[in-house]
Amino acid sequence: MPVRDVDRALAFYTEQVGFTLDVDYHPVDNFRVVQLTPPGSACSVQFGVGLTEAGPGTAHGLYLVVRDLQRARHELTARGVPVSEIRHKSPKQTWQGDFRPGIDPEHGDYASSAELTDPDGNTWTLQERNYAAGRS
Repeated sequence: MPVRDVDRALAFYTEQVGFTLDVDYHPVDNFRVVQLTPPGSACSVQFGVGLTEAGPGTAHGLYLVVRDLQRARHELTARGVPVSEIRHKSPKQTWQGDFRPGIDPEHGDYASSAELTDPDGNTWTLQERNYAAGRS
């Protein structure tokens, strides 16, 4: 993921978003790799120095899937992360690109989402899945 300032991005993703730091490897001045993993995820993200030629803020279409979108949004905004309002697909069964404000009343998998942008402009979609499994 392309970022301007590795230390600023590291602080944002660990202190505010809550990712776990897996690796911060900096053997020489022109190379550094930072790897972070979202809580409960088997997937990680990397940024650093000498990893990509892409410009900062050009990573879009990244997803964070969460069990309870309202709770995740509340926790992130409480830590100072700007997160959009929640919206849901409508109509869900024959979705054709329309959204309504708020959480899907049935908490259907992949029906509700919100967006966040990191300090460099990279964008993430928070998406709700398995809400019912967390309530049993």
